[in-house]
Amino acid sequence: MSPISPSTLFSFLAVSAIAVLAGHARRKQARALNFPPGPKGLPLLGNVLDINTSEPWLTFTQWVASYGDLVYCTIFGRQIVVIQTVPVARALLEQRSNIYSDRPPVRTTKEVGSEFNSAMLQYGEEWRLHRRIFHQSFRAEAARNYLPNQTRKARQLLMGIYESPDRYQRHVELFASSVIMSVVYDYETAPHDDPLVLAAERAIEVLVKVAGPSTAALLEAFPFLLKLPVWFPGATFKRMAIQSKKSLHEMIDVPFRYARDRVNSCTSGQCMISEAIKRFPESGSEGFEVALKSSSATAFIAGVETTASTLIIFVLAMMLYPEVQERAQKEIDAIVGKDRLPGFGDRSSLPYVEAVLRETLRWHPVFPLGLPHYTTKSDVYAGHYIPEGCVVLANLWAMSRDEAKYSKASEFIPERFFKEDGELNDDSIALAFGFGRRVCVGRHFADASVWIAIVHLLAAFKFMKPLDENGAEKHPDPEWSTGLISHPLKLECRVVPRLSGMNAAMLMESNN
Repeated sequence: MSPISPSTLFSFLAVSAIAVLAGHARRKQARALNFPPGPKGLPLLGNVLDINTSEPWLTFTQWVASYGDLVYCTIFGRQIVVIQTVPVARALLEQRSNIYSDRPPVRTTKEVGSEFNSAMLQYGEEWRLHRRIFHQSFRAEAARNYLPNQTRKARQLLMGIYESPDRYQRHVELFASSVIMSVVYDYETAPHDDPLVLAAERAIEVLVKVAGPSTAALLEAFPFLLKLPVWFPGATFKRMAIQSKKSLHEMIDVPFRYARDRVNSCTSGQCMISEAIKRFPESGSEGFEVALKSSSATAFIAGVETTASTLIIFVLAMMLYPEVQERAQKEIDAIVGKDRLPGFGDRSSLPYVEAVLRETLRWHPVFPLGLPHYTTKSDVYAGHYIPEGCVVLANLWAMSRDEAKYSKASEFIPERFFKEDGELNDDSIALAFGFGRRVCVGRHFADASVWIAIVHLLAAFKFMKPLDENGAEKHPDPEWSTGLISHPLKLECRVVPRLSGMNAAMLMESNN
């Protein structure tokens, strides 16, 4: 559990009397209602001391055994309901989407510069406009237009790893950045140290820290923490907010101006910006430009973080489960051969690779808690009262660890996605993309990006455990990121070419 610093705790206690008085009426009402079960909290702090604040999904998952598939808790006065199973998530977030499709109002978004984020917009007309823009470029039919570009970027990924295998993780990150940059802005990234990519990575790193569930709840409960002078002891959040706002402004504005100028000069290829300007009649208005700038930046952030994180988790799985890697490579060799690289036309003939992709999404979800939902009115489910204005979290980690559905859930077993007759089952692990009206609109594009990268990596390389100073294999034990996204921060790996004649020239030829 991440410790609460003395200076921060002092700040909490300084306003405790006011907060306790303000929450007295609500707690009195709560005692008279049948809330979902959950741990008893403390005044003011609620359950914050009960939760692993770095990885809260682990705590929530532990609570399943004690409290069941719907858990109630509070953090700094904010009421939270945690959904622990897929059936309950579908019953509430999909079948009752009119109640659960909002996002929590956050008073601090402008201070940290995140008011642009389409994914966190409250349900309403502004969100609908953003959604229309997304749908235009990322619906299933439109996403197919990007397949050749995704294939080209996957070939570039192999070239980068072949030339510097010790930097494979950086090449994976660059693949994720370059493929989404090209689709959103028609921008071709440089192979190394691209200024727009570096600026975006700095902005995302700070935003993920500020937007983490525990930090967000803290700042919402105590917004004065963002009003403190930067020199004040304990003003860490203020300094982070200033950095976040500056970095995000640069990330949002610079690539958008680049893409818009190319559209105006008739030199742009097909991308999210050009399609929106061309197809929406209101594209000339100032309000539309703000929405397009914001939604394109949101698409970039979401695409980079989820794609890169998923691929690094895939590499970890291949190191830990070499028999899975070997079986997938044998399937590729049998269907594709060794004289060419696989493409999207081979996908339906590679069911085991498909199962590896599904198991990667299940084994370690990169968004363990997804994004928070918010109730627009009170509800009753299975005899439990869920109040209006309640944050609702879908604990994807617990759902992926449901032993009733996924036996030996902590192990990486792609075979779980096959029926007895050898055909793939219907479990496409769609929970990775969320539920209801707020489901990820870019899921078709994201799925294609991850698949083409995985099948290329399997075709071209072996991923093996690193060696220690004595030449013995070391068990990977990476440090994991915290906040909204969970992935290995640094993952050592021996990357060995599989194809004896593979070189940069061969990869370049395959790229043409």
